[in-house]
Amino acid sequence: MLPWIQLDSAPIPGEDGELRLKQRGSEFSIMLGSNELMNSRLSGSEEALATLSYERLKNRPRPSILIGGLGMGFTLRAALAVLPEDATVVVAELVPAVISWAKGPMAEVFKGCLDDPRVSIHQGDVSALIRASRPAFDAILLDVDNGPDGLTRQSNDALYDLNGLRASRDALRAGGVLAVWSSGPDANFTRRVRESGFAVEAVNFRANGKRGGARHVIWLAQK
Repeated sequence: MLPWIQLDSAPIPGEDGELRLKQRGSEFSIMLGSNELMNSRLSGSEEALATLSYERLKNRPRPSILIGGLGMGFTLRAALAVLPEDATVVVAELVPAVISWAKGPMAEVFKGCLDDPRVSIHQGDVSALIRASRPAFDAILLDVDNGPDGLTRQSNDALYDLNGLRASRDALRAGGVLAVWSSGPDANFTRRVRESGFAVEAVNFRANGKRGGARHVIWLAQK
């Protein structure tokens, strides 16, 4: 078996930890310490974050989508596959190196999606962008950290508390969708989403889609 090779590392703004990009053959992994945050072989639930959201937005003219977290581009690619040509997609990514990795060593994983004219990259905190947008989006897709129980950045918790959820609701147009990816269930988070004024459904999804893998959760909350 081929060994893992570390290609790069990058600090997380405002935190002590760092992300590490590793490669083994054509497979890539982004690590935080001993925790694997994402792997290029496992994309099913990240893709579902986009496709399940769009099912609730069909036939909207010129839909505007915000994706929190670039990752390995799986959510972005899935969104572009279903969105119409007049859509706009903003991807907010906090760590500059993740954007560089997408354009550099992981370019084959991204398959040119960053060059799509519908896409713009916002290098910065998605939470600040959400709070500055009133209302601007038909959908907000959050694949930030490890979900509501974050690992990489303590300040990410502000996305998922009551004030953060209400800020997302304010940033959505009428009938808009907030979709949140998580590595596992969280009954308290489901309760908070309801308390913030959304109708919400928690959907279980396999990490690698129909091929199985770990069970992840996607919350679909509609304004």
